[in-house]
Amino acid sequence: MYINYARRELILKIVYYGPALSGKTTNLVQIHRHVDPSHRSELLSLKTTEDRTLYFDFLELRLGKIVGLNPRVQLYTVPGQPHYEATRRLVLRGADGVVFVADSQLQRMKDNLESWIAMRNHLGSYGIQFPGLPHVVQLNKRDLPGIVSPNLFRRALGLDLDEPVVEAVAANGTGVQAPLRSILEEVVSRLRQELAA
Repeated sequence: MYINYARRELILKIVYYGPALSGKTTNLVQIHRHVDPSHRSELLSLKTTEDRTLYFDFLELRLGKIVGLNPRVQLYTVPGQPHYEATRRLVLRGADGVVFVADSQLQRMKDNLESWIAMRNHLGSYGIQFPGLPHVVQLNKRDLPGIVSPNLFRRALGLDLDEPVVEAVAANGTGVQAPLRSILEEVVSRLRQELAA
């Protein structure tokens, strides 16, 4: 969170994190398509030659006032490929909340788990306690064969029952808005408590 008192602006950062090809960028593309253009910026995307996200996608949403401040929500994704580990860590710096986008296929569970552990380690390197940070897990690609159940997924990642898990098919927009609403509610609720203290 960053507050620009001169402009009465509150800038919040939400990071979409997860393994390569789990659907992080697809989520932002779908959100961008469904948000009124007067309430969002352009979607910026840096790509590799393989047409995957290299650094991040950035989408700025504008919402109503929060404790007298005009909020701007910045959405980022991280590159999932293993050789961009340092970039993933850097993009997480200053995050107010995380949407972890997992691939539902059984053969991707190892990738999901490795990415989950790496995310927690990166946050810890910034002194961010997890699971204290607002977060939502999106179990994506529910339309594909060989998917794991939400309960098996929860057990594999060691998730508590109160940690939100949303099923999705980001490619067609199913389950994309719910994680965004959920993370924004968590972040705003926490922020109001902090600013009121």
